[in-house]
Amino acid sequence: METSQARALLRRMFDAAIAAAQPSLTLARYLPEPPQSPRGRTIVIGAGKASAAMAQAFEAAWPGPLEGLVVTRYGYAVPCQRIEIVEAAHPVPDTAGHEAARRMLELVSGLTEDDLVVSLISGGGSSLLPLPLAGVSLEDKQAINRALLKSGATITEMNCVRRHLSAIKGGRLAAACHPARICNLLLSDVPGDDPIDIASGPTVADPTTRHDALDIIRRYGLDVPAHVLRVLDSEAAEAIKPGDPRLPRIDTTLIATPRMALEAAAAVAREAGLAVHLLGDAIEGEARDVGLVLGGIALEAADHRLFSTPCVLLSGGETTVTVRGNGRGGRNVEFLLALAMTLRGHAGIHALAGDTDGVDGQEEIAGAVISPDTLRRAWALGIRPQDALANNDGHGFFAALGDAVITGPTLTNVNDFRAILIAP
Repeated sequence: METSQARALLRRMFDAAIAAAQPSLTLARYLPEPPQSPRGRTIVIGAGKASAAMAQAFEAAWPGPLEGLVVTRYGYAVPCQRIEIVEAAHPVPDTAGHEAARRMLELVSGLTEDDLVVSLISGGGSSLLPLPLAGVSLEDKQAINRALLKSGATITEMNCVRRHLSAIKGGRLAAACHPARICNLLLSDVPGDDPIDIASGPTVADPTTRHDALDIIRRYGLDVPAHVLRVLDSEAAEAIKPGDPRLPRIDTTLIATPRMALEAAAAVAREAGLAVHLLGDAIEGEARDVGLVLGGIALEAADHRLFSTPCVLLSGGETTVTVRGNGRGGRNVEFLLALAMTLRGHAGIHALAGDTDGVDGQEEIAGAVISPDTLRRAWALGIRPQDALANNDGHGFFAALGDAVITGPTLTNVNDFRAILIAP
C-alpha cells in the first residue's frame, strides 16, 4: 500500500473514532426522567473538554425548563441558550476555572429532593475545577499539577492526589447537591472507565484515602510544600466515601468510552478489507515502552508469524511520559517515535497515534503519523531520532518532518487512539 493511501486510511479511522464519541450522537438516548413535582428544578452542571458539547446536546434534547453552568477548555465552548458555558485553562488550572468551581458549588446549594441535577463530566475536568481545600492555594495546585504531569504517574494516581486537595472533587460536588437527585452522564477518557477517575469524580463517591495520595507523592518524589502535606494528612482531605448518606440518589451512565471509539475505527478498517486486532482500550505505562512492545508485535505480524496481513492493530488507553529532557513531551508522539525506532523502517508498516481531544500533552496537536521512510527523512534533515526521544521532543521531531496530526478542538475526549497498519 502506498504511503499516501495508508495515511489516508489511518486518518479515516481516527476521524471515525472521534465522530463516534460526539455527544450530539450519543447523549440524547440517556436522558433522565424529569422532576415529577412542578416545583422541581433541573440544574445542569459539568466540566471537561467535551462538557460544552454535552451541554449543547442535552439542551437540544431536554423537553422542559433548565438552567446551569458548565466549564470547558479554552477554545472548546459551543453556544447554548440556557446553560452558561465558561472557558478555563487545561492542563494547568487558572483563576477562571477556580471561579467557575466556586460558582458551581453555589448553584447547587439549597436544592430540595424535588430537584434534578444533571452532571455532564468528561476528561479534563480535574484541571477545569481547581477549587482547593482551605490551606491550599491555587498556586499550590498549579505547581503540583505541573509536577504530576512530568512525573510519569498514571492518570489514576494523578487524580487521587487532585481529589484529596480539592473542595469540589471526590464526591464533594455531589454532597453539595443533597438532597436533590443526580444523573451523571459521563464521557470516559480513562483506562477501565472508572467514574472516580473521570475528571477526578466530582459527583461520585471516592473509595481512596488521603493516605493513598500521600503515598503517591512519596513514590514519585514530588516536591510538595510542607503546608500542603499537613492539609493532606488531616481529616479535611478525606473525600466523600461510598455509603455516605448524602449520596443515595445518584444514577451514573457512560455515554461514550474508548472501546466505542475503537470499534468505530475497526468498522472503517474492515470496510477497507483489513483484518482488525483490538489489543485493548486501557493500555497504560511509559509511552516509549508501549511503543517498543507494540513495535515488536507489529514486526511479528509483518513477518506472518502472528497475524495474517493486511491488518491493523488498534489500541487505546492513557500512557505517561516522564519528562527528563527539555522537550515538550506528549505521550502519542513519544509512543510513535519509540515505535518508529523499533520498526527501523520496515516496509509496509504505517501508524497513527493521537489524542481524541485534539491535544497531545500541552500542545494543540493531536498526534502524528509514521511511515517506513520516517527515520530516513529525519536523518536526511540531520535529526537524530534517539536524541529527540531522550529529550522527550516528539513534537519537535514530527513538526520538522511535517507529520503532525492537527484536528483542532474535537469537542470530545475518549483517550488516546493508536492504529498500526500492516500491509506488506
